[in-house]
Amino acid sequence: MKILLVHQNFPGQFLHLAPALVARGHEVLALTDEQNKRASPVRTVRYKAPPAEKPPSGLARAYAEHAGRGWLAARGCRALRDRHGYTPDLIFGHSGWGETLFLREIWPQARLLVYAELLYRTRGHDVGFDPEINPDTDDARAFAITRSAHLIQGLVQADGGLAPTAYQANSFPPELRQKLTVIHDGIDCEKVRPDPEARLELPDGRVLTAADAVLSYVSRSLEPYRGFHRLMRALPDVLAARPQAQVVLVGGDGVSYGSQPRDAASWKDKMLAELDGRLDLDRIHFLGRVPYQQYLSLLRISRVHCYLTYPFVLSWSLTEAMAAGCYIVASDTEPVRELVTDGENGRLVPFFDQEALVSALVRGLAGDPEAARLRAAARRTIAEGYDLQTQSLPRLVDWIESFAP
Repeated sequence: MKILLVHQNFPGQFLHLAPALVARGHEVLALTDEQNKRASPVRTVRYKAPPAEKPPSGLARAYAEHAGRGWLAARGCRALRDRHGYTPDLIFGHSGWGETLFLREIWPQARLLVYAELLYRTRGHDVGFDPEINPDTDDARAFAITRSAHLIQGLVQADGGLAPTAYQANSFPPELRQKLTVIHDGIDCEKVRPDPEARLELPDGRVLTAADAVLSYVSRSLEPYRGFHRLMRALPDVLAARPQAQVVLVGGDGVSYGSQPRDAASWKDKMLAELDGRLDLDRIHFLGRVPYQQYLSLLRISRVHCYLTYPFVLSWSLTEAMAAGCYIVASDTEPVRELVTDGENGRLVPFFDQEALVSALVRGLAGDPEAARLRAAARRTIAEGYDLQTQSLPRLVDWIESFAP
């Protein structure tokens, strides 16, 4: 088939799928934003980036922004069709930014598939989950509805959709859920694996190894959606109980899913101010965003890996931490429970139970007698159900090919 992959930040979730489709003999082309500078595994064309000015304010803002990007993507596809005679047999695009909204009008005969990552909902997900940060208000629920409009429209138009976890697929209502297939993007378990010889050099020159009591935390951004505030509030008691522990945090100072605090430049600044005088900052290391190999080194030396999240999109970092054989302490929230069972392949604690979080982290740092079993079980969970080469990638390719015209 002639397959067009669409993603404003390509390759994104299509990193491994794109070359696998080429290896199967398909002609694969990618369409992405002109400002995307990421290396691509396949031939790539670009559409004009959205203008810098802000979209309309109010409830219409989210749909206006995504529809605007969708029209720019459609204009790029129209040029492919009219100037270059390109017509795909199948289009597979991430629906999150609206890029697939108008592609059916450019190529009505092509099969259209969407990567349906999550549907925002007014109840049961992030809205109102954490009243301190994200209160349950009429305004918040109305905004969630408007943020969902383009996602619903994208899946309605599609011949089929893909979601990486059952939790994310189940965020869609039953009449749309039936169009979705659940296949995880996959974890390369040959690349992401335990290494007892791993070393992590800190910015001050200190080197940490698996012999050190390292508490790791990873998030794209240090923000409440990933429980950053809950972990920070646990650290005074954790560090007091384990005087040799070192805490290493990876993540940017911005926000990926929520909003900036109103009274500080970042959530990191806000929490450091709140906990001023209560933290041993010589033992807390903020690395920012790091190269992938450095990130893997952190997972490999970690004695305890803390993963906390609202009911929301599940992070790749959890699956990779499990593949690396980490001792997992995670929030007992619905997306996490799909992978982690308390006492079987990790430890789960209620998101808002500060005492339980401290106890679980201290237990792991002290050397939980069950640690080796839990670590092995965590890796086995990923290797047997989420491995890129033996599980996810063959299923993804089969799913794509099942829509051949």
